[in-house]
Amino acid sequence: MKSTSVLAVLSAAVSVHGHGYLTIPSSRTRLGAESGIDTCPECTILEPVSSWPNLDVAQVGRSGPCGYNARVSVDYNQPGSSWGTNTVATYTAGQTVDVQWCVDNNGDHGGMFSYRICQNQTLVDKFLTKGYLPTDAEKQEAENCFEAGTLPCTDVTGQSCGYNPDCTQGQACWRNDWFTCNAFQASSRRGCQGVDNNALGSCFTTIAGGYTVTKKIKIPNYSSAHTLLSFKWNSFQTGQIYLSCADIAIGGGGSTGGTTTLATSTKSATATASSASASASASGCATPAATVAVTFAELATTSYGQTIKVAGSISQLGSWNTASAPALSAAKYTTASPLWTYTVSLPAGTTFTYKFINVASSGAVSWESDPNRSFTVPTGCDAAVTVNSSWK
Repeated sequence: MKSTSVLAVLSAAVSVHGHGYLTIPSSRTRLGAESGIDTCPECTILEPVSSWPNLDVAQVGRSGPCGYNARVSVDYNQPGSSWGTNTVATYTAGQTVDVQWCVDNNGDHGGMFSYRICQNQTLVDKFLTKGYLPTDAEKQEAENCFEAGTLPCTDVTGQSCGYNPDCTQGQACWRNDWFTCNAFQASSRRGCQGVDNNALGSCFTTIAGGYTVTKKIKIPNYSSAHTLLSFKWNSFQTGQIYLSCADIAIGGGGSTGGTTTLATSTKSATATASSASASASASGCATPAATVAVTFAELATTSYGQTIKVAGSISQLGSWNTASAPALSAAKYTTASPLWTYTVSLPAGTTFTYKFINVASSGAVSWESDPNRSFTVPTGCDAAVTVNSSWK
């Protein structure tokens, strides 16, 4: 017989919903939303189940390792028109990479989450076959394989891997191979949104806006031209589990791979910064510029009523809050050269990440594709620098 506390959690799941899904690498769920098929990507829920304190006890049923969204009747365990046919990222065996998911502001119920790779290619192939929907038994068999292939937090050198503050020693959740959210009732940096503590709108959800949750994983010593990375989030407050997966490839490698981060410099930005630094060194000026006028020159074709903005990790770029992100000017925009520009004065040496966003007259926001852009304001004599780029 289940305890009263567990029954209470399951009962709460019917009326209270947590929401979240894998965003980097781009999950099938994210691709479903971007294609317009899924109107609530954060609503792919397995419920009501016992999600806490035993993280592996719940049977996945039709949700499988990739998730089923009952709201829009989409089963992500089967390739669709916009997902599952091609891989979205290629990694190297042994490589350490950044991964990210998005939690909705109205559904952060804390808990723990994990990333998994099943190394049974025959089993995974059932989820890669167009037109074939795996049976519930096959979904559970795959889930068992993914659980066995959990990519431990502790595999990444220097990564903090603590124990969940809502779990007590002796409970099944007292483990640090999974990743943990912060305390559910914390006064600040609460729940899963407190992991990154980014501003509301740092990732996309359709209900109340989302927050990113970023960690690092180490790719196993396994090769596959097409396999799946599965994400699983067990809610602490409610009896809900969220599952999503991304189609990836893993190339051959060793046990000591490099590191891939979300904030990857664009070629033009890096070249501009290098050029500015070299110029300063050559001129040997006595007083380097304390602040630099950074001009963003973005080529982005738009329709009437749309505005390009730049949202980033520093306050001058809105701290990832799309409402506070500065708008670029279309004064130089032409059909042949759809140029948007914006100039901001920043302290020399400032490093930040950013993305351009397209804001419609209705207020709807469309983000550039991943990864984030990155830039470091050059230190030297030049008091102005231009960062040239194109919408991606």
